[in-house]
Amino acid sequence: MQVLRPITANDFDALKQIAIESGHGFTSLPVDDAQLKEKIERAEKSFAKNINQPLDESYLFVLEDSETGDVIGTTAIEAAVGLSVPLYHYHLGKTVHHSPTLNVYNTVDILSMCNDYTGCSEICTLFLRENSRKGLTGRFLSRSRFLFMAQHSERFADTVIAEMRGVSDEDGHSPFWQWLQEHFFSIEFPEADHLVGLGDKVFISELMPKYPIYVNLLSKKAQAVIGHVHEKTKPALKLLEKEGFEHRGYVDLFDAGPTVEAKLGNIRSIRDSQVCPITIGELDHISQNSSDTLAVCNQGVSGFRATFTKDAHYNHAKHTLVISQDVAKALNLSQGDAARFFRL
Repeated sequence: MQVLRPITANDFDALKQIAIESGHGFTSLPVDDAQLKEKIERAEKSFAKNINQPLDESYLFVLEDSETGDVIGTTAIEAAVGLSVPLYHYHLGKTVHHSPTLNVYNTVDILSMCNDYTGCSEICTLFLRENSRKGLTGRFLSRSRFLFMAQHSERFADTVIAEMRGVSDEDGHSPFWQWLQEHFFSIEFPEADHLVGLGDKVFISELMPKYPIYVNLLSKKAQAVIGHVHEKTKPALKLLEKEGFEHRGYVDLFDAGPTVEAKLGNIRSIRDSQVCPITIGELDHISQNSSDTLAVCNQGVSGFRATFTKDAHYNHAKHTLVISQDVAKALNLSQGDAARFFRL
């Protein structure tokens, strides 16, 4: 069984290995011991807080194989971004050049730097180790965050965003960054990406162009990747689009990958999730071939646990969720406790 839980200090080695495996472009997990330890400490403090509004919390989870004890993935939620360190994006807009005298009317795409998503919640740090990318594991790891957000909605903002990894080659070089580097910077994309991961964003405000950039002045290669995702990120984007996330023209400063957004209450998994009492019992009468796979969680914060299983059945007539003893144990649930679930 695979169980999602809050990260602890004991997970440092596993988190570092995931940071190494994640490669270029995964700025939320830099391969830096001090930064990774700080992320774990910040997450532990966030889960321990008793709050009723989104502040500067970071909820970092790990997915653990309960049989082996191995950590096979990570996922996270930032409660409110940009409050301590500015969050920058480019917004893709338009400007019109019009001269009735010359009978000229041209519409031009422009990129304007902004901080429009300040205070929004962000889902991030989604990574599943390669040998575990099978079945419903990836889908669960992405959607499991919404169980926690639905259960503790007071901890999050009304708008939720997700920054999607943009296009880069095998060496981590971004066509969009190459144009910026040529005109404004003197550092390679992986180095800039690494600095952002370390939280060093001062150079952005110091060196980024302050005025809108005319898209048609960029190289053809740079123009072609604006708003597009890395090949390996396409499945994650499709999952979020099914949840109701949309791209509204905001892109990353470095690789021009899209940032998608949704209102918290409109996210499909949150809207469709239900809370009801549990009954621990046998499910022998439920066919494994016909039963739905459910994503189920307890109602804890620091003790949050979630899993996905066929060993659970919702009884509509009694408004109870019947789960097996193994599932109850994995989620630290007792007879009569309440659980939240949705169909995976």
